[in-house]
Amino acid sequence: MSQPKFILRSLAVAVALASNFVHAEETTDQSSITIDEIQLAPIVVTVVKGRKANGLVVVADPKQPIQPVPATDGADYLKSIVGFNAISSGGTNGDVTFRGMFGSRIKMLTNGTEKLGACPARMDAPTAYISPETYDKITVVKGPETVLYPTPGSAATVLFERIPPKLSSEKPYQGTASVLVGSYGRLDQNFDGTLGDETKYLRLTTSRSTSNSYKDGHGNKVPSAWERWTADMAMGWTPDDDTWLELNAGTGDGYSEYAGRSMDGVQFKRQSLGFHAEKKNISEHIKKIEAQIDYTDNDHVMDNYSYRTNAGVRSSMELARQTLNSRLAMTTEWGRLNVVSGVDSQHWNHGGDMKSTMMMMNKPYLRNMKYQSYGAFSELTYHLNDSNQLVTGARLDHVAMTTSKTNIITNPSERTETVPSAFIRLENSLPNSGIKNYVGLGYVERVPDFWELFSTKLASGAYSINNMDAVKTEKTTQLDIGSQWQQGKWNAWTSVYAGIVKDFILIQYANPSSSQSYPAVRNVDATIAGAETGLGYQFTPHIQTDLSVMYAWGENTSDHTPLPQIAPLEARLNLRYVQDRYTLGLLVRSVAKQNRYSLYQGNIVGYDMGASKAFTAIALNATYHLSQGVDLSLGVDNLLNKAYAEHLNKAGASVFGYAANTQFDSIGRNYWVRMSFKF
Repeated sequence: MSQPKFILRSLAVAVALASNFVHAEETTDQSSITIDEIQLAPIVVTVVKGRKANGLVVVADPKQPIQPVPATDGADYLKSIVGFNAISSGGTNGDVTFRGMFGSRIKMLTNGTEKLGACPARMDAPTAYISPETYDKITVVKGPETVLYPTPGSAATVLFERIPPKLSSEKPYQGTASVLVGSYGRLDQNFDGTLGDETKYLRLTTSRSTSNSYKDGHGNKVPSAWERWTADMAMGWTPDDDTWLELNAGTGDGYSEYAGRSMDGVQFKRQSLGFHAEKKNISEHIKKIEAQIDYTDNDHVMDNYSYRTNAGVRSSMELARQTLNSRLAMTTEWGRLNVVSGVDSQHWNHGGDMKSTMMMMNKPYLRNMKYQSYGAFSELTYHLNDSNQLVTGARLDHVAMTTSKTNIITNPSERTETVPSAFIRLENSLPNSGIKNYVGLGYVERVPDFWELFSTKLASGAYSINNMDAVKTEKTTQLDIGSQWQQGKWNAWTSVYAGIVKDFILIQYANPSSSQSYPAVRNVDATIAGAETGLGYQFTPHIQTDLSVMYAWGENTSDHTPLPQIAPLEARLNLRYVQDRYTLGLLVRSVAKQNRYSLYQGNIVGYDMGASKAFTAIALNATYHLSQGVDLSLGVDNLLNKAYAEHLNKAGASVFGYAANTQFDSIGRNYWVRMSFKF
């Protein structure tokens, strides 16, 4: 695949301009560092934990190096945040889970807008179109604890954000760049540069990542090669400190080989266009008005012959989704009360075709589903006193979905629903004791998403790809409790949750040896619970350690069986040595056996195949601050070359010789080195 040459040229310019190192904002797990951070080499991020709202909100800096090897897509990076896992199909484009929840239960947004994939089997999950290092900040809100975005995520809301730059005539540029080289032909190049002054700017962000197929701990090749690139440009106007206008456009493409699928992704084409505006300090009470409109066209192609040998029928499919999002919000202040209110909408169309050497399988490109939603929301924060504040909110979404008559949908239908969401949370801070707490209760109704409606058949056994009237809306009520504490050399944090899910949307697969081509879908009732927790200690000014643990549990109370596709208990132990110019790190990741499973039940991407084995992986990392604005990071992942498969992992495709219930293994020993620049 040809790549835009300006990606490499821009990277070279970044190297030449690298001159002024500014360390990342406080977003990683460096809570015990007291030395002036500007003088330190950046620590390789292995675990990201809560920094705001007493641990409920997690903020991360995607421009910092992470371990395992720095991320290729949004799912890769989110795995470094406690509570997240991902279902892998190969080397890239995994599909994330949070606290055992999947899909549209996790709201995924880039710059306040949702970009949805097109593949009915989520080969191009929304995170597949996200290159993390081209963003400035990642924010995760755990649980149903915000209503600021359409159809709130019942498990989490994730924001990938670019922050408007601040330039001056004295310094009319700023940016970052990085190059990474690793095992198995891994090569990443990232550039983010801005030119302008106090009133205008031009920003270019580009990325390119490529890799060959990796080998597992046994030395077996796992088909997993990929190549991906993105390029985004933004033009901004800031006539004064209170006004911001931005026009942005972007594109990208790539391919990915999948050990766990019957086809590979040969195209991930993205085209986007957006306009954002913001006005602050309008009056005594109106503090901000913000508006945006964003359009995205994701065009995905998959086939079984471009990157693999196939002696049978050659087939390909093109799937596309065009999405238009809009949002208008106003922030007001009334003494101790802060209110954010607004309206938003989302419209999308989805279609696809099929081409095959077997003529009876050929289908022309046709639209198969249309979606519209309109929402209104209000979220307020009331400062009770210096130590306590109350946060609450509610929203209402009206959703309309329509299927079109196609070669596979013979009975088009419509579905309209109005669904509420709400939450209330009390936050408490005791500065003298170093303790912060929160307790929140949230409720979300979630309309079945495209994949749950279009990619399944009825659980009754009646063949239907159109489940518009069969699948009920999912209703989640969840309690979230958390606390942070820091005293002297110790720091600790925890986030605990428990929820009841009425009409949980469950996906049931047939035995892989059967001829059933579509999984069944049905509603059940469920109970969920779990926790993320961490403990840190600083032995000396230079030696520190922390331990984080995450556990998720779910029960299908209708059938009295475990909920499927929930990752097992996992612990991560970090030991770091920190000096002014360099750091050394040891990461031990230990994952327990998962005994709770439901055979052949799961989600759109994967299903439980049985109990999984426990494993422990060790990694080493180091960073060195070479000069002002220039840092070197390196690491070794899976140091002992262990052969292991994650519990959340697809079965290997039979074309590669995998048995029906055999999962492919994760990457073996893997070396990488990364050079980064800030100017």
